[in-house]
Amino acid sequence: MSKAKTGGCLCGAVRYSFTGEPLMQAVCHCKNCQRQAGSGWSMLIALPVGGVSISGAVTTYVDHGESGGEVQRQFCPTCGSPLFSRVPAQPDMIFIKAGTLDDTSGFAPQLQFWTKSKQDWIDIPGVPGMPGNPG
Repeated sequence: MSKAKTGGCLCGAVRYSFTGEPLMQAVCHCKNCQRQAGSGWSMLIALPVGGVSISGAVTTYVDHGESGGEVQRQFCPTCGSPLFSRVPAQPDMIFIKAGTLDDTSGFAPQLQFWTKSKQDWIDIPGVPGMPGNPG
């Protein structure tokens, strides 16, 4: 991912771009990510917040997961597309919802989190998992 990568919401009101490699590519199976994504998981890429350029306004919903930690879930106020997650415990990081990338072909998850909440029908061979948060 050395050239600029771009993405955005469904209606185009929020756009973002970044260069460089993600620090992490992962899938989260926690119940809150399932609800927020309307799916069995959330696909995430982690980047340094200073390396991401965002245009357009987002709305933030402050969530508290099973671990008790705060998660700021950011979405487009017009179309509702989930775009970013921010964690106050990691203020220099931004987690982009990988499904919002214009080209998702480079997404390759390295880890799975919250596998204890994973849907039974999901199997991602070769990607290690952990029952809760990393660390």
